[in-house]
Amino acid sequence: SIGVAELSATGTASSSTFLRGDNAWASADNTPSFEARLSVSQTVSDATQTKVSVNQEVYDSNSCYDTSNYRFTPTTAGKYYCYGAVSCVPDTNNVLKEAMVSFRFNDSRTRTSSLTFNTSTYACQYSPFVSEVLTFNGSSDYVELWGRCDVSSGTPIFTSSHETATYFGAYRIIGA
Repeated sequence: SIGVAELSATGTASSSTFLRGDNAWASADNTPSFEARLSVSQTVSDATQTKVSVNQEVYDSNSCYDTSNYRFTPTTAGKYYCYGAVSCVPDTNNVLKEAMVSFRFNDSRTRTSSLTFNTSTYACQYSPFVSEVLTFNGSSDYVELWGRCDVSSGTPIFTSSHETATYFGAYRIIGA
């Protein structure tokens, strides 16, 4: 335990700073950060990895999310908590076999989450969630959300049926 007399840092605490164990002040700022969602359902090819067109920003603290190429490129180096979900539905009932969501970091797939239904009856909707801590260089590193739906017949869709159906976000958790 550290006594008050051992703390020698100068400055004033605020809602955005804290005193670290090494007796230095640090920012509690988790920016850049963003969250975006799919505003219109996206029809995709069956059983094919597809970039998710997450085009409607809920917030974007530093304008690091690009709604035209659906990519987060933070301008501050550090570790970021990234998260996303893709809600997969078929265009007809009861034919969805699998739903998958993954990140592509600098065009290489990293973390993946999937839900598979292997019985004689099929599910109507899956919404797999994925999260991962990624380290960004603050200039050129980027992450994208990709999804995959496998149906036994019909056409798969990434749905935007409600605000939390398909979404993507990230925030900085620690500096470089």
